[in-house]
Amino acid sequence: MGRAAARLIMLLCLLLAVPAWAAPGSVAPSSSGVREGTTEVDAPRSALPAQEEPSEASSASALPSSVADAPRTASGSLRMPPIPAGFNSYEGGWIRFVYPPSSLARVQPLIAQADAVRHELIQRLGFPALSSVRVEIARTPGEMETFAPAGAPYPEYASGVAYSEIGLVLLTLAPVHPGSQEDLGEVFRHELAHVALYDAVNGQTIPRWFNEGFAVMASGETSYTRMKTMLMANVGGSLFPLHELERVFPNDETQAQVAYAEAADVVRFLVRREDVHRFRGLVGRLRAGETFESAVSGAYGVELNRLELEWRDDVSRRYTIWLVVLSGTGFWVVALAVFVWAWRRRKRRDKLTLQRWAREEAAEDRERARLQARQEAARVHIVLARNAEAAATSPVPPPISEVEVPQVEHDGRWHTLH
Repeated sequence: MGRAAARLIMLLCLLLAVPAWAAPGSVAPSSSGVREGTTEVDAPRSALPAQEEPSEASSASALPSSVADAPRTASGSLRMPPIPAGFNSYEGGWIRFVYPPSSLARVQPLIAQADAVRHELIQRLGFPALSSVRVEIARTPGEMETFAPAGAPYPEYASGVAYSEIGLVLLTLAPVHPGSQEDLGEVFRHELAHVALYDAVNGQTIPRWFNEGFAVMASGETSYTRMKTMLMANVGGSLFPLHELERVFPNDETQAQVAYAEAADVVRFLVRREDVHRFRGLVGRLRAGETFESAVSGAYGVELNRLELEWRDDVSRRYTIWLVVLSGTGFWVVALAVFVWAWRRRKRRDKLTLQRWAREEAAEDRERARLQARQEAARVHIVLARNAEAAATSPVPPPISEVEVPQVEHDGRWHTLH
């Protein structure tokens, strides 16, 4: 590749990348980004007695309604709501599906995969989980709101909610954002993961990023948008320290996307193949009542701060500026630049080929003329006169026979007789 073409491609890549990552936290929001399911729901702040100031713990666990993705409730404060009238029910042993009769075709795939999902979650966590779960499926987000337990409304933007304390999962068939595509099975797995983690740690308090990160990772979500969010956040230096995501996520939608993507990536780092046994040890220590920091130190042999530094080092190697070149619009810009470069190269190559052919043809013409001149010099030419040629071509007449004439000698001279 020529230097000019290489500089052109690099310039296009930089023009594409700079606006996205130059400002920390400036990750473009996308309706197809991290799915925003929820775990449990806080009691509204208005429910607190007016004369009481919320304690540090309750204040930290209360989220703005716009980002209550994994809100918590006080233990024992929720009650299982009644089954909606007119809905069908399917009993699957440990799980019960409640759904509108018209949605059976959408619900059957969830029923078919439920046991496999439960088995996989238990294998990941290493402890019993999901002994009793009810999954209620609404037709619309508005209808799902009516299924929420008393005093625990669901976040308006959520496509799924898991009230892990009582084993209740709410789903909606219609997407929250009209026109967007939603994988119901993925939402189902995400919410079951929340309930499974709650059961495995026996309801002990865990960081919000750990809860959400495990649900995203265990559900098998492979969001390109989340990868791009991590890339831009790393390049732009807008990753959050984990202690900032301990109890609450950012209220800003753009920053919340970074928080979800970061949480999923940290848990992925903790559940690497070589650390599966360590992750199960972490869950066991949490189940026994250890604090999260103590459980991490005991399971992984390093303090949480040190583990976070190792994760950041891993992120810096995996999410670099070169991924911008291979992602999204950047890919097509580079592809276009490569196409233009290849077209110009081919055009230049064709021109050189035509010039070479012209030179070869000229050389062949010169050689042909030289050989012809040599042949002309070695050839013998015989030129005949025109009469001679005619004589040579006309038939030869036969010879005329001569008749003897009598002659007489007189005075020394011969005379012919007539």
